[in-house]
Amino acid sequence: MSFEELEQDPFDTHEFVERLAWRTMGTKAKSSHTEFDPMLLHTAFEKMIQDLKDKNVQVQRKVEKLEEICKEEEKKHWQRVADLQKKNQTSYAGFQNLDERINLVATKVVHLGDQLEGVNTPRARAFEAQKLMSFLSEFLTDGPPKSAVFTDPFQLQLAADIIQKLHLIALELPSSEKFAKARRKIADKYDQIENELIEEFKIAHSENDQKKMRRCASVLSNFKGYGRCIDAFIEATQKHAFMKQDPFDAVLPLCQKTNDLAQAVFSSPETVMGKLVQNIYMGKLQAFVKSKLDNQQDQEQYLKDLYELYTRTTQLSSDLSVYKLGNDSSLLAKLTKVVFLKHLDNYSSVETAYLKERCSALLQRYYDEREHQKKQMQSGGLSELRRDIQAKIVNVTQANINIGPTIENYGGETFLSQEVAINILQETKLALKRCKVLSGTSDVAENAVRVLDVLIQYLVVEHIDYAIEIGLHGIPLSDPKSQPKIYFFDVVSQANTLFHLFEKQFMDCAVPLIMSTPKYSDCLHRKRELREQMESKIDTGLERVITSITGWVKNILANEQKKTDFKPEESNTFIPSGTNASAKVVKFLTEQHLSIRTNLDGKNVEVVLFEIGTRLHRVIYEHLLQFMYNSLGAMLVICDVNEYRKCVKEFKIPLVNQLFEKLHALCNLLVVVPENLKQVCSGEQLAGLDKSVLLSFIQLRTDYKTAKLSTMLK
Repeated sequence: MSFEELEQDPFDTHEFVERLAWRTMGTKAKSSHTEFDPMLLHTAFEKMIQDLKDKNVQVQRKVEKLEEICKEEEKKHWQRVADLQKKNQTSYAGFQNLDERINLVATKVVHLGDQLEGVNTPRARAFEAQKLMSFLSEFLTDGPPKSAVFTDPFQLQLAADIIQKLHLIALELPSSEKFAKARRKIADKYDQIENELIEEFKIAHSENDQKKMRRCASVLSNFKGYGRCIDAFIEATQKHAFMKQDPFDAVLPLCQKTNDLAQAVFSSPETVMGKLVQNIYMGKLQAFVKSKLDNQQDQEQYLKDLYELYTRTTQLSSDLSVYKLGNDSSLLAKLTKVVFLKHLDNYSSVETAYLKERCSALLQRYYDEREHQKKQMQSGGLSELRRDIQAKIVNVTQANINIGPTIENYGGETFLSQEVAINILQETKLALKRCKVLSGTSDVAENAVRVLDVLIQYLVVEHIDYAIEIGLHGIPLSDPKSQPKIYFFDVVSQANTLFHLFEKQFMDCAVPLIMSTPKYSDCLHRKRELREQMESKIDTGLERVITSITGWVKNILANEQKKTDFKPEESNTFIPSGTNASAKVVKFLTEQHLSIRTNLDGKNVEVVLFEIGTRLHRVIYEHLLQFMYNSLGAMLVICDVNEYRKCVKEFKIPLVNQLFEKLHALCNLLVVVPENLKQVCSGEQLAGLDKSVLLSFIQLRTDYKTAKLSTMLK
């Protein structure tokens, strides 16, 4: 066994023991139990244990030796560290001494420099003044200056420096004729050198020589014509930049390129960039805006172009705001306002005028397609009074004398169009979108209210309200002589749908523009009034419809129900399921119920059906009290009431169901044998009814007197 196996990583003791046993016993011991020798294995284990103990002793000795060596190295290391610390302290002390000596020398040098400067500065100034005086003397002579600096084109920048100083000196010279000629010659030379510098700057720009441009710009910065240099730079940068008619796409790349060049050339690049942007806005952009808007006759296209151009300009201003454009932080906003000033001042009036024209055209086209001429509708108390009087006259005289409004249903046409409403809403939505962008901060709410006023006028008043008025005038009279055609439920459904669309746009588009202003509460109040006015008219119409429905039921019962219906011959063994009158009533009510469920929603359905159900109960109850009933007739009226009961059960109004259940129970009094009559009257269904009501039904029996039923109830 090699001890190298003990140094393997990781070391597995179980595997080590297994390998030792395998090597000791061999492969035969595994295949045959008779070959297994435990003593041999025991001896091998004892020998290996002893070897491991010896190995452990050797390793321990080696560890102790290494620890001694490590301790010796540590002592030597600490000794070296102590020596280095002593050397460091000595070096630091020497450094301090040297630093003190350097400071002393530096102080003396500075003092000496100040003394030298004090001597040299006046000397340099005197020398500079002498040079300037010599140059000035050349301008005092009759001929042109002869110094090489003024004649050598390669010394232009030096000449510029000299002439600039001479120009300042000339301004201080006395205004006598003696120096007038010299001042004039200096001014001419000043202008000449200035023009030459600007030309040199232009040439350098065309050659993209930034170093030369920077030198020329630096010299010209002291000249009066520095602004001309900047103007020349701006003009050159825009050359060939605007190749298309639409300048917007070219502005941002041009400014990015020019900004890098201005940073490299000018000492104040932000001023240059400000003048560049101002030149672009007041030049190319303003000209383009003018060409697009000034001669535009189509108001719709004008508003679209104005919105698009203004949006693109504000976006461009936002993109350009990353550059420093001088000291005025609001420069871009001011330039944008100047470019669009003429159009923004008139925007609100143009917007409302176009919107009115567009909405009016949409409505007129809709009515023209239906060959309808809008009428001046009368509503209110006088119209109601005329309608009621006409209904009474028709009932009394059976003649059609028209003193009220004509009942015209236009073949079921509601005169409400979701398509027209959506078109109007879309136009106002775009108008509000433009209003938000094109109006000033203080004018947004006011302009939004103007747009909202147009929407209310044309959608709510002239379309929805007008259709409701037509629907009101088309409702049949309260006592119709022919089956009424009721289309008002359709009007209610469509009017509610369109008003919901109006309210949604009001909340989504108008409210954000007026939320934080006093106009918000005014607009909410107005919207609430419009809703209440519409609901009031709808309630009036529904009341008329319910009255007309019950009136027609009365008419059916009055004309179709015969006195003999409930007193058939006793020999007639066939009992029909109901009378013809009840069948017509049920059919008519079923049609109206379906129309109500289709067109009304929410509480309106329950309220209308409840009113119809309760009034129908009263009509049928009063109708049944007009007849006498034998036994077969009583069975027939029970069948009629059962049909009514099944019809109103579909209303799903619990109180109405209870009313007809009690009516059905009252009809049962007509068929009960006399002996059980008192017991039935005190039953659960009839227990809550007044005794006079019970008696009024019992008196309708043909055997009331013969069977002496009155005595049985006492």
